[in-house]
Amino acid sequence: MVNTTLKTPKTLADWQDKAATLAIEGRAFIDGALVHARSGKTFDCVSPIDGRVLAKIADCGEADVDAAVAAARRAFDAGVWAGLNPRARKAVLLRWAALMREHLDELALLETLDSGKPIGDTTTVDVPGAAYCVEWFAEAIDKVGGEVVPADHHLVGLVTREPIGVVAAVVPWNFPILMASWKFGPALAAGNSVVLKPSEKSPLTAIRVAQLAIEAGMPAGVFNVVPGAGEPGKLLALHEDVDCIAFTGSTKVGKLIMQYAAQSNLKRAWLELGGKSPNIVLPDCPDLDRAAKAAAGAIFYNMGEMCTAGSRLLVHRDIKDAFIAKLVDAARAYVPGNPLDPSVSMGAIVDDIQLQRVLGYIEAGRGEGTLLTGGARVREETGGYYVEPTAFEVKPDATIAREEIFGPVLSVIVFDDVDEAVRIANDTEYGLAAAVWTSDLTTAHEVSRRLRAGTVWVNCYDEGGDMNFPFGGYKQSGNGRDKSLHALEKYTELKSTLVRLR
Repeated sequence: MVNTTLKTPKTLADWQDKAATLAIEGRAFIDGALVHARSGKTFDCVSPIDGRVLAKIADCGEADVDAAVAAARRAFDAGVWAGLNPRARKAVLLRWAALMREHLDELALLETLDSGKPIGDTTTVDVPGAAYCVEWFAEAIDKVGGEVVPADHHLVGLVTREPIGVVAAVVPWNFPILMASWKFGPALAAGNSVVLKPSEKSPLTAIRVAQLAIEAGMPAGVFNVVPGAGEPGKLLALHEDVDCIAFTGSTKVGKLIMQYAAQSNLKRAWLELGGKSPNIVLPDCPDLDRAAKAAAGAIFYNMGEMCTAGSRLLVHRDIKDAFIAKLVDAARAYVPGNPLDPSVSMGAIVDDIQLQRVLGYIEAGRGEGTLLTGGARVREETGGYYVEPTAFEVKPDATIAREEIFGPVLSVIVFDDVDEAVRIANDTEYGLAAAVWTSDLTTAHEVSRRLRAGTVWVNCYDEGGDMNFPFGGYKQSGNGRDKSLHALEKYTELKSTLVRLR
């Protein structure tokens, strides 16, 4: 338990002091216990803040994945979790969420050190959001019922939902604990056992919350964590005893996950994949200043490491010059700095591999368009991985306007009418999110209907993060939905039961 007499860190120095004494766990969590990889292999967990090694992490392989899946299967078949009534599961999940909140500073610090996210975000968005997700599904699970279906007078027809079994969750590094909670929250609430594979770039919070799950009263084997340098994800997707796999990540890897699922036992495969989201500003935009600030936040928040990032800004020619000036001014609010400083709004790129990818796209942008702001690596003397907010004016077919960068690089595209804007917006393999800014209600409705995206914002961007809204994409942005009651559909089987009365 956390010593509540300790002062909550408030300054850079406070967080640095706390980081200096932070205990970091790198072992896997299988069948209720922390364990080393059976091979003895480890990999370095490197902080993008300054390039230092935080911990040695268990590099799980086939034997570890098999052990985790076997533990999950034993727990499921024994009914120690799936067999509990919904209220009993709810009570454990609520205790777990409470422990996440109680350990907020510790979990937020782990997340910041591991992924480079600003501490101001991990303390207010990531960790509280994960706890809220678990709470939301805990509260929902004992209120979701089945159906009594009309049938012949001599029959009673029931439709019920049952847990699917062993769920594998493979999650990304941009929102490590939050994205994980979007998978394990509904999966566990529904009564499944879970094997979580965190990204090798950000495994620390997953391991810690698994320990808290046991402390909350979750039975051993119900929630397992197998970190590793890529291999566990493939092994889980191919595993014959995994009933369902939920993945968030790139479209390229998502296609492989689906192939592996088909090659093995035809397990359910739910995919939340990439995006190249258009943010359309029409000439009747009700507030150019607010739209410009939102456009900057849409791409520069979280260092642009967001699948919903508004990475394509479509601006009408009549307002182009005025809007770009406001955008460049808004970008000045995002100054890369030490993520442990609560005043910093922009942290570090997650690792050197991603840094080089982002810099490569910036170089491509120099040859394809006009640099509007940024374009350089900064704070290199720290040993960390930082990039300025960067924007280019480009044509719709530019490389940086078509490929997902996952960094703070914005493509500004000029259009002349609504039809052209919609055509450009939909001319992508992705369909995760979109936005339109207009004062006309009819235009707002019509454009929203025409945009092929799972989420459309009107006169805002990335708002309404409540759990009541389903999240997912069209086209190659994936299938299925995270969040909302619709997420339970992914982790349950529908069963029809007919009872003959006479």
